[in-house]
Amino acid sequence: MSVSSTEIMPLIAWVSVLFLIAPGFLLVYVSTYNNRKRRHIEEKEHLQQTFRHELLQSQMEVQEQTLKTIGNDLHDNINQLLGLVVITLSAIDLDDRKKAEGKINAVDSLVRRSIQEIRALSRLMHGEELISKGLPHAIAFELEWLEKAGRHRIIYKGNLAAMPSMPEQELIIFRIFQEALHNMIRHAQATIITVEQSYEQGQLRLSLLDNGVGFDVNTALAQKTGMGLSGIFRRAAMIGGVADITSAPGQGTAVTITLSI
Repeated sequence: MSVSSTEIMPLIAWVSVLFLIAPGFLLVYVSTYNNRKRRHIEEKEHLQQTFRHELLQSQMEVQEQTLKTIGNDLHDNINQLLGLVVITLSAIDLDDRKKAEGKINAVDSLVRRSIQEIRALSRLMHGEELISKGLPHAIAFELEWLEKAGRHRIIYKGNLAAMPSMPEQELIIFRIFQEALHNMIRHAQATIITVEQSYEQGQLRLSLLDNGVGFDVNTALAQKTGMGLSGIFRRAAMIGGVADITSAPGQGTAVTITLSI
């Protein structure tokens, strides 16, 4: 059966149109793909820059908090020890050899304690060195200095011994921990601070709880009262974690950070 030219011409026309349109669709597709790829790269670079900026900011804040700790310890502890040294030395009576020996031994003990405290402070001079030994070490060290001040009872539960090393995330987690802890010290009027930590089945959980006066979380976030609450949420989200802050007037405060690793 023969096909007439009138039947072939429409077919040829459709095929011609298809060949003309197909490259256009291909060009549009390639252009759209390249634009999306470029935006993805730009967004990725922006996120990386934001993360690097956050790391630097966290390092600076850890160092600043470290210097505050050093200043407080110099004033409250070492200053007191050296003051006792001066008082003891001034009370030595060389005519009473036995009592003089006792006071000299006491001075020797006070000076040795002062040297130990200064050496401990020297290890704090660079805050990031705490993190270089791991998040558990940094948390324990921070709580040790707080407990030495004698104003709070510290309850320490659990451990992070099984947690894999992740220095960048640990630095940000430690900064969140510092912010939450020092909010409790400055604002909560708490006497007991409990720190609970665990790492199980790839999930890190770090909680701080106090028995302080508490506050309305929504009101504090809305008023931006400077307690660093928004920073806690933002930093936790930046490393893929979740922050939860629970509090109410007269009921204390609980801050919990969870992160899947």
